[in-house]
Amino acid sequence: MTWEDLDAQLDTAPGTVSVYVGRPGAEPAWTRRADATHYAASTMKVAVLAALHRAAEAGTLDLDAPVPVVNAFDSAQPGAPRFTCAAHYDNDDAVWARVGGTAPLRWLAHRMIVRSSNLATNLVIGHVGLPAVAEVWSLAGARHSVTGRGIEDFAARDNGITNLVTAADLAALLGALATGADRPGPIASPAACAEMLDVLVAQEHREDLAAGLPPGTRIAHKNGWVRGIRHGAGVVFPDDAAPYAVVVCTTRDAEGTSGSEDDADACALIADVSARVWAARHDL
Repeated sequence: MTWEDLDAQLDTAPGTVSVYVGRPGAEPAWTRRADATHYAASTMKVAVLAALHRAAEAGTLDLDAPVPVVNAFDSAQPGAPRFTCAAHYDNDDAVWARVGGTAPLRWLAHRMIVRSSNLATNLVIGHVGLPAVAEVWSLAGARHSVTGRGIEDFAARDNGITNLVTAADLAALLGALATGADRPGPIASPAACAEMLDVLVAQEHREDLAAGLPPGTRIAHKNGWVRGIRHGAGVVFPDDAAPYAVVVCTTRDAEGTSGSEDDADACALIADVSARVWAARHDL
């Protein structure tokens, strides 16, 4: 396989497919529409995770202190009423079971990543603030990604406030965490970066990037999906090669699709790209 072959194959896929492949901290080995913006879905939760750890290191938050678990949040749209999350739209009953009680921020951040809990995400954003998330993107060197609102903030969405990512920006953020675990970097201390990577490695949704790798391969990753959208972004740590970042963002026209079948096709596409990059891991 050549990158040209893969590019030609992806030309036949519906919608927009963006890919970034390369070693963290180095020039990419191959990209495809890597600066095209996509609706972020849950991939923006990596930036929220980093903002939380930065606040903890600054001493403004205690990751292990219990905080109230509520389902009411300030909208990013000025003057809009507070908004809530829908339980049926979430992926984690464990967080919802704590509504009305408390939970540590560290636990909420873990559920935000490994189960992609929307309720946990909004709770963490409520404690760190959207400007802190924007600072993470900036420090990572992201050029186009924006986290403008929480999840299910429909008043903000309807007024054009949204969450966007690019494959290149996601690779920059994850690459910064990977390199930052070995030496001081722009995002957080090596210890904090290593802890964040461990959370990303514990990801339980493994139907896209991870599905293209040999069983047991270490991958620190986050995916995101809504109808017509499926992204996978991660750093792979092979036993026999240097780590590499691989990000695949897909946006399809959701009109006329079956939803679940469309997402299964997108997962298969991302897994195929992941497998092809794995095969080229020594030459990146």
